[in-house]
Amino acid sequence: MQNRNTLIAWIILVVLAIVWGSSFILIKKSLDYFSASEVGLLRITITFLFLLPTALNNISKINRKHKYYLAIAGVIGSFIPSFLFAIAQTEINSSLTGILNSLTPLFTLLLGLSFFKLKVNRYNLVGVALGLIGALGLIYASAGGKGFVINIKYSSLIMIATVCYAFNVNFIKSYLKEIDALTITSLTFFYVGLPTLLYVLIFSDIPTKIIHEDKILIGMGYVSTLAILGTGIALIAFNKLIKISSPVFASSVTYIIPVIAIIWGIIDNEIFELIYIFWFLLIILGVFLVNSKTTNSQKMNIPEKATGKNKI
Repeated sequence: MQNRNTLIAWIILVVLAIVWGSSFILIKKSLDYFSASEVGLLRITITFLFLLPTALNNISKINRKHKYYLAIAGVIGSFIPSFLFAIAQTEINSSLTGILNSLTPLFTLLLGLSFFKLKVNRYNLVGVALGLIGALGLIYASAGGKGFVINIKYSSLIMIATVCYAFNVNFIKSYLKEIDALTITSLTFFYVGLPTLLYVLIFSDIPTKIIHEDKILIGMGYVSTLAILGTGIALIAFNKLIKISSPVFASSVTYIIPVIAIIWGIIDNEIFELIYIFWFLLIILGVFLVNSKTTNSQKMNIPEKATGKNKI
């Protein structure tokens, strides 16, 4: 069972990296047809509708305490990042967004240490420092030699989103471990998706756009693919990954995401500077140090029952 879970975990990790690495170009294409806030609203709404049958089938099985936890996970892990990524990509390209997203494991460690009783060593702390230096270097380089003035605002939105992801990984592992991945995903979107749908129908211009604007269905195609494949199905797989591995390993999917994002960016004629590679490698070095010599309870190939220790 242990070897089987390890193999499944690696397969999920690679597939998720490909899917999420393609999400940034889908956000970019969606922004050609919708505003950043509309992309965020549609991403949540479409995912909610896609998962609604599953949510309705499972909501009666969840106790009140877990309903609160699922709502928290929905807001922090999905709702907020959906808007932050869309807003950020109005000013920075999809390649840089994918690279900055690789900070997630670093913040997973920091939040795990601060709030979820994760034990670390000096190498982990050095890794966090190197990762942050690499991220700041990327922001500076992407500003075209003009310092931090241009991109610090929008790059910081990506960093805030990665903090949200990192918190959510630790939170799910700690407080929702009794619930299966499909139920977690469907209900987190149920609690944030229902009010979002009502807002879209009553207060937004999205219905009018869909009815009256030419070629808007192309934009709906991009954002629907992003929502269903890159959010709904991918989060089911990711929540499964969290359960059969560790929070830090699960967040390691962001190591591979930048490679896919960069490939899509090059295909889409985005500017990519060679100096980006240096800063990206510094982030990767930091991430490897973050994962080095972790405690037994955090190693993905040693199940909780075998160690006798509590995992976060």
